Order: sequence, then C-alpha cells, then structure tokens
Amino acid sequence: MPVYRLPEEPFFPDPALAEPNGLLAVGGDLSPSRLLSAYALGIFPWFGEGDPLLWWSLDPRLVIRPEWFHLPRSLAKTLRQGRFVFTFDCAFAQVMEGCAVTPRGGEGGDGEGEGHGTWITDSMKEAYQGLHELGHAHSVEAWSEGPDGAPLLAGGMYGVALGGCFFGESMFYRQPDASKAALATLMARLAHEGFLLLDCQQVTAHMQRFGGRALPRRRFQRLLDQALEIPIPHGRWR
Repeated sequence: MPVYRLPEEPFFPDPALAEPNGLLAVGGDLSPSRLLSAYALGIFPWFGEGDPLLWWSLDPRLVIRPEWFHLPRSLAKTLRQGRFVFTFDCAFAQVMEGCAVTPRGGEGGDGEGEGHGTWITDSMKEAYQGLHELGHAHSVEAWSEGPDGAPLLAGGMYGVALGGCFFGESMFYRQPDASKAALATLMARLAHEGFLLLDCQQVTAHMQRFGGRALPRRRFQRLLDQALEIPIPHGRWR
C-alpha cells in the first residue's frame, strides 16, 4: 500500500488506506487546523527527532469507555490515602516535559510511564501548547508535598479533547502510582462530563489492566463519530 504525501491544505486520506502497521501519510505540518482535522478522523502524529512528520491510524485501537474502567484495589487504596492532590490544566508544559524525558515503562518496567518520550520533540511541544491555549489539549497533574512544604509535580498525563472523545497522548511519573492516580482522576472527570471514550492509541498490557479494549479500526471509527457529536465545549479545564 502507498504512503500518502499530504498537501498544504489540512486534508487526510481515508484512515482505512493505512498500511498494516498503521502508517497513513507523511508531511504536512503541526498547525492547529491540521491536528484537529487529524484527530477528528482518528489520526495522530508520531515521529522521532530528525524524521519526517508521520501520521498514523492504528488497527486495532485500544480504547477505554468510562463504564469499562477498572480501578485496581491497590490504586484505590492509594487514592484513599490522599497522597496526591490533583489539578487540571495547571502545568501543561511541565507535564509535556515530564513525558518527554520519561522512558517507556518507567522505573521497574511496570508500564506506568507509558510511551517513550523521544518522540515529543520541540515542535510537538510547541504544537500541543498551541492546542492547549485554544482549549483543545489538557493535562491532569498529580502533586505531592515536598520536604519544604512546596508542591511537587509527582506525575501526570496530557491529551486532546474533541467532542466526547479524549485522545490520550502520554503519561509520566516521578513517584510510584502518580500517573496511575492521574489516569483514574481523568476517567472520573470524563465520566462526569459525559465523554464517550478515552483513546489510548496503542494496545498495551498496562492500559488493558485498566479496562482498555482493542477494537477494530472500523468499530473505533464508529465510536469516534458518535463521540464527536456530543456537544462538550472546548476550553480550559478548571
């Protein structure tokens, strides 16, 4: 199958035309209009430093609907202990930077720092900061108390929200359970706000432990279309 070179306009080919590994297109830019067009079709950018801009539509696709979310007992205990304080959109740039320097699997290889940070290039940081300022990209932060009583960013995650779909991009932690607790907090918010699904993109055992299910691309696209019809306004999360 061919890989499509994108024109200057924010246009994408049908995601069903992607290669078996999910690669669909190359080129274009990371402008807000192109990024939002991509996410609305279930397409996302993923490339390394020095590589061309690559666009992907994976099959299968891992998603978590709020009613599927599984909260492990150990994590529920952590949340009850009140080890972390959670905020939204208070440290977006710091969360992206934390994800950028966190290796896949984090300490001990437990998957908590899911997503190797080398693909979060300076251009990606700038692009998603732009989406954040437009109210489309969001972060959830887990804070702990430092030795001097000042808050420390213990972990978090970020992603893009369109309609009733949240596209999770990456997560990181500096203290055990911090990113997992941030995920649980995000899922609670998504359920409360009426979101239909969290898109986890890649199939990983880590996210499957939280109720993630691998769906064929066609079924994912149908769910995404339903989610985009949910009239959840964009804007900064408080």
